[in-house]
Amino acid sequence: MKYLTIRWLSYPVIMVAIGIGITYAIATGLSYWPWVPALALLGIACVAVLERIQPYERAWLVDHKDSRTDRIHFVVNATVLFVSIELLSVLRSLAATGSAWPVSWPVWVQIPIAMIIIDFGLFFMHWLSHRHEYLWRFHEAHHSSMRLYWLNGERRHPLHAVMMASPGLLFILLAGAPPNIIAAGLAILSVHLAFQHANLDYSVGIFRHALGVAETHRWHHKKEYEDAQVNFGEMLMIWDHLFGTYHNPVRRLGFDEIGVHDPNAPATYQGQLLRPFIRPHAARDAM
Repeated sequence: MKYLTIRWLSYPVIMVAIGIGITYAIATGLSYWPWVPALALLGIACVAVLERIQPYERAWLVDHKDSRTDRIHFVVNATVLFVSIELLSVLRSLAATGSAWPVSWPVWVQIPIAMIIIDFGLFFMHWLSHRHEYLWRFHEAHHSSMRLYWLNGERRHPLHAVMMASPGLLFILLAGAPPNIIAAGLAILSVHLAFQHANLDYSVGIFRHALGVAETHRWHHKKEYEDAQVNFGEMLMIWDHLFGTYHNPVRRLGFDEIGVHDPNAPATYQGQLLRPFIRPHAARDAM
């Protein structure tokens, strides 16, 4: 049974509620811990629950021997994120930063500005990772899953996660953005990424042309590498429109069209962690 309320309201209601909650926490001076991570985890949990109620593809509800690997990725990358926030606070206190950031503007304006800048950095590094073999070897783990669901939004090599985020984060940090603004933007983005990879039958209608939601992002995970060079945007699709990589087919993506064709792509967390450091001709023997 399909619920229209879940299909049409799940993304806007959850994203707006979490966005308002996180923005309110920052604006009123509540501590980052535990409020911001707790709100982000609440939003992600809602996506996980809704998947079980109204999945996009029932075959993706079944464990493909990937759940354990994805759980490790989630914990490691969440830890990397939280540690990075603390490091940003320390770096900003020690290093000279610019005064270009509009610190006097309302928090609800600063956070979207930070997210847009971070998002462009993510898009650029994502695009670059599909064009350089060595970067792809870090990024490959993200594409290796044979299904899409809320948890594998964080299936990323930790070093690649740092590479992806670094350009945008460094730019806004040097511009003088407060760490709590950066942290809020990243927390909201983490909920969006759960939606972006969700095995949830939801829609944002015409806004799919502007937002990097599952409707468009699924095409980025096609097995055929040449077909996956589309829809790189994490939060916004404006970058794909500008760089000619936007793709919006009308047909439904099949449950078996996801993943990579490389039979040597490792399935374990350890294998995915080591994969980029193994010479291409030696990868088959090592895995």
